[in-house]
Amino acid sequence: MSDSGVRAHGGSRETSRAAALRDEIRAKALELGFDACGFTRPDAIPLAAERLRAWLASGAQGEMGWMASRADERGSPRVLWSETRSVVMLGMNYGPSADPLAALAQRDRGAISVYAQGRDYHDVLKGRLKLLAGFMLARAGGGAVKVFVDTAPVMEKPLAEAAGLGWQGKHSNLVSRDFGSWLFLGAIFTDLDLEPDAREADHCGSCRACLDVCPTQAFEAPYRLDARRCISYLTIEHAGPIPEEFRAAIGNRVYGCDDCLAVCPWNKFAKEAREAKLAANASLSAPGLVDLAGLDEGAFRKLFAGTAVKRIGHARFLRNVAIAIGNSGEPALATALAPLLDAVSPLVRGAAVWALGRLMDEEAFSRLARSRLCEERDPTVLAEMAKMSHSGKK
Repeated sequence: MSDSGVRAHGGSRETSRAAALRDEIRAKALELGFDACGFTRPDAIPLAAERLRAWLASGAQGEMGWMASRADERGSPRVLWSETRSVVMLGMNYGPSADPLAALAQRDRGAISVYAQGRDYHDVLKGRLKLLAGFMLARAGGGAVKVFVDTAPVMEKPLAEAAGLGWQGKHSNLVSRDFGSWLFLGAIFTDLDLEPDAREADHCGSCRACLDVCPTQAFEAPYRLDARRCISYLTIEHAGPIPEEFRAAIGNRVYGCDDCLAVCPWNKFAKEAREAKLAANASLSAPGLVDLAGLDEGAFRKLFAGTAVKRIGHARFLRNVAIAIGNSGEPALATALAPLLDAVSPLVRGAAVWALGRLMDEEAFSRLARSRLCEERDPTVLAEMAKMSHSGKK
């Protein structure tokens, strides 16, 4: 046999081994609880960096400074880690067992985003990714890997689209033909050479459901989100008082918003999450607003231990609860706001003032405001008092 024949035969064996490794990785991923697994190259998202730069230049990221601080790394896997030859993208289904929008009609209760009602997905996915990465290296007989779950400068959604897990819908989130809008994403970067999967095509067509349902009109155009108007951003990432123009639209959402995800027609193929740790905690499915307003720091940490909600902190959460109570239209709930006027954080006091101004009649609110003037020193809270005293309910 000629040397070229030997080389060809050897190359065939290498290709066969690489294909078998991919199959083994995919099978192991499913065994570990992932619901989708795909492979792509680090150069498969060439337009991502420029699109990110344009989005950041518009200021649409709001206070999320971390989006800009490592933009170069975010825009290219090889800038983040020069050894990257392949990217393994993983998806874990967190589909809800009930209508995620049902809580919005219960005005005396708080609506918590589906993803935050169970165990923090960062904790669930990170451990499984490490196990899969270790399996990859053991089966390959060496190599190097890095694992990421939403805390590093990785553009998971474009990479997931390139790996065939789904496509970025008009709401900018990933949509799967098998799981709708309900996939958590994780990534494994490796120096192993793994054949990429075919990119998934966009199947949104002329549908505008996600764009039209947004309570704050946060989508400037299809596929383009202005985070500064997004309820998820406002209730989670935004640290200060929520801009007044968005408060009424927030309704009773105390952490995040699922509207654009929930109305996607592709959810008709979605399935309930099979990972028990991601199942909704019954106590976090539409909890009473009065109960939430009464949480002190310790009770807040206990109720939300192990969930994503805990990360925003007690004061920011109470701000959200006060806004929700103000939107309830239930004057009887005003008694739950009174203790918040004495909260240490002016963020909470200011939100409570606004909410009370919505629920109390003008005369009663004016009396309350006058009684608090001698005690309140924070200019933002005083501004809320003056505004609500002069303008009445908004």
